[in-house]
Amino acid sequence: MTSPTALENTVADGDSNVMATPFMKCLIRLVRAQDTHGAWEGKSNTDLLADFIVTKEQRHEMPIIGDPDPDVIWRLQIFYTCVGLGIEERSGLIASSIMMMNHEGFGRLVLTTGRLVLLSKTLRDVHRFGFETLRNLADAGAKLVDNAIATIEAHPDVARAS
Repeated sequence: MTSPTALENTVADGDSNVMATPFMKCLIRLVRAQDTHGAWEGKSNTDLLADFIVTKEQRHEMPIIGDPDPDVIWRLQIFYTCVGLGIEERSGLIASSIMMMNHEGFGRLVLTTGRLVLLSKTLRDVHRFGFETLRNLADAGAKLVDNAIATIEAHPDVARAS
């Protein structure tokens, strides 16, 4: 979606440490783990995450209603899997995700641990899934992890219940 040069400029313009955040390191590991044939070995980390970036202009060009393609659904799953791994890394508890979505990109995503719901998100317009910048991507993921950790800390017994 976004050219690698535009992403590199975004990173060079003051957010050079965004790729070093725990969430982005995890996301990069997950994306690279999907490359079973080594096709992405020569790609930089910013190139690998380029499809997660959807600028306002690109979003404006997309139809309001549209069916998400498999690549968009894959990116959505990778993003929330990374959130779950971030929760697991910080809390020591396994976070499981459940995503139900119809063919038009509407549905629900739930992240749980034990008997505790950590995140319940309505999915809409999934065909437009993406973030304005790499910083926004990193911040959104970190915020979801932080909120889930706060929920676990508020209800530790429910989080550890089986």
